[in-house]
Amino acid sequence: MSSPADESGYGNIQLDRTGQAAAFDALGDRYDEAFPHKEGQVAAAEWLIRSLPTGSRALDLGCGTGIPTALQLAEAGFEVVGVDLSDGMVALARKHVPGGQFHQADIADLRPGGPLDLGRFEAVAAFFSLLMLPRAEIPLALRTVHHLLVPGGLFALSMVEADVDDFSIPFIGESIRVSGYLREELREVVEAAGFEIVDESSFTYAPASADVQPEVQIFLRCRRRRA
Repeated sequence: MSSPADESGYGNIQLDRTGQAAAFDALGDRYDEAFPHKEGQVAAAEWLIRSLPTGSRALDLGCGTGIPTALQLAEAGFEVVGVDLSDGMVALARKHVPGGQFHQADIADLRPGGPLDLGRFEAVAAFFSLLMLPRAEIPLALRTVHHLLVPGGLFALSMVEADVDDFSIPFIGESIRVSGYLREELREVVEAAGFEIVDESSFTYAPASADVQPEVQIFLRCRRRRA
């Protein structure tokens, strides 16, 4: 499918999600079983909770099963909205976080002028969701996040450090395509999209699945510039 020309920058980019949602539909709860330890993700969400007042609106972009992030934010009293490309993941998120609002949608649907208007948020979390996009789309997705945040809003982002673009890998018995950056380039891309990086951390992580390789996870804590 393609997006019409608009201020988001997507123009006539062809959005190829072939197999991506289907892989996560098939995974279901096995995703959380393969990644049982999410200390970096939990800590980044705790930063959002500490930094914002109860009742703030938070978007979990690529919410997966809703665990741990959407649940963590909801239990802290945030108004939680989640978006995921996978119908199966959205169904699990609704089950795990009954107080949240969850939508099956593509991040491109949230762009300025796009088909899904969710309003504005004080916080956006995107944990390992942007890596599912080709590199050409990641700056556009970051621009969309900038659009979704109120001025000064907070953005917690994680990626796997890797110099790859739309690269097919085996993943818990399925196949997905992933992209990544080396650390300095990731920082440059995020800052170019209008964010101030206020903190950074990284974790070496070995998933509990034989066909998922150990990885270096980078977590950036960012603030939307007011301009």
